[in-house]
Amino acid sequence: MGPAPGEWQNRGSDHERTLHDPWLQTNPWASGPRVRVPGGRDPGSHAASSQFAGLWYVVAMVSDCKVFRGSKDHLLMFTSNVTATAEGNLSVHMEVPGPDGCNQMDAEYLRTGSQGHFRVPTLGYLDVRVVDTDYSSFAVVYIYKELEGALSTLVQLYSRTQEASPQAMKTFQDFYPTVGLPHDMMVALPKSDACSSGGQGAP
Repeated sequence: MGPAPGEWQNRGSDHERTLHDPWLQTNPWASGPRVRVPGGRDPGSHAASSQFAGLWYVVAMVSDCKVFRGSKDHLLMFTSNVTATAEGNLSVHMEVPGPDGCNQMDAEYLRTGSQGHFRVPTLGYLDVRVVDTDYSSFAVVYIYKELEGALSTLVQLYSRTQEASPQAMKTFQDFYPTVGLPHDMMVALPKSDACSSGGQGAP
């Protein structure tokens, strides 16, 4: 799939790929935040990134990635713990349940401009953006990525709790068809206790 519509369409042509982390063999669709701020504030500012920081649950996702299509029914809910840096980047710690227990990895979401664009070379994420968020309960995250030489689109629903609100789910479901992703490729991720930080008491 190509770029997201509307204001998010100006992605540029400097896409990069570095995809070598063994964690991707377990779950190549790791979460990735980028910040769009309603009201015209700079979505790449440190203040906006700080609001986005904290623990998120990735509760639903949809993708046209070939690997995702073959594995989506086996995926479980996972967490993304976000820390903002003074430069406007995001340091993200992910814990993903897998067949062998809890898989953990850290990734840097590198700011690429003032429009809330990030890239994550270690995950093959060429463009990462937050389509919508209220910071306190949900976020819809758009990712354009390269995996094993193939380009694909991924949209994730982030929630501050393990249960996304009906409005958050509606926002997610209203958005992903606009980037060409069909409803039958969406999966709501089941809860898992394989990762300790996935509990409600995690920071």
